[in-house]
Amino acid sequence: MESFISRIGGKRALRERILAEFPAEIGRYIEVFGGAGWVLFARDKHAPMEVFNDIDGELVNLYRCMQHHPDELARQLTYLLNSREQFFDAKAQLEGRGLTDIQRAARYYILVKESFGADLRTFSCKARSIPHGLESFPAISKRLEQVVVENRDFAALIGTYDRPDALIYCDPPYHGTERYYSHLFSEEDHRALADVLHRAKGKVLLSYNDDAFVRELYQGWAIIPVERANNLAAKAGQSKPYRELIIKNY
Repeated sequence: MESFISRIGGKRALRERILAEFPAEIGRYIEVFGGAGWVLFARDKHAPMEVFNDIDGELVNLYRCMQHHPDELARQLTYLLNSREQFFDAKAQLEGRGLTDIQRAARYYILVKESFGADLRTFSCKARSIPHGLESFPAISKRLEQVVVENRDFAALIGTYDRPDALIYCDPPYHGTERYYSHLFSEEDHRALADVLHRAKGKVLLSYNDDAFVRELYQGWAIIPVERANNLAAKAGQSKPYRELIIKNY
């Protein structure tokens, strides 16, 4: 199954390689930095218990509305156009008050769909159809039916759900690229995450950029270099691949 949204740092290109490193048996699957959920949606079910988390409250509200109110969410989006005015109206309305959760989810969806690179800030100036894709909402809702959707700090989330039979999958903001994300993630946050994960009871799997700082944080773990096409470089007429790491403690 495909994700219903785009997201900065989404794992569409790398998810099959990530899935290849999953352990054979998982009691509970915990996706700490959920984002677009490409890894979550890759299978009908990863484990008897699944937890999807993200620190972005608007994103989590969209997931919860998709989970419980897909038909009304689709209705709110059915007759909308791809326009600069609509984009900035939606952005302004989200910054205000008085909207229902479903109305907020619809406006956030507009920002995701109509922004450049899903940055939520700049209008993309590209031909897009908001109603295109709404037919997938019932299937997405069905997939999320039994998923626990959380909006918590990574340390609190892992502390709550970590068990010996858990797989904790983390796709944090890549080191050195944090400015592209809507929520601050500092170098101290990278260190704090590593500290929490080194003490985890369950199995831990991370996707990160290939960076000396990251390699040092997870020294002694299995570190697997991988490459994927660099879309930004390709647009600039270059073919240099983007180097990433899959890191695990098992």
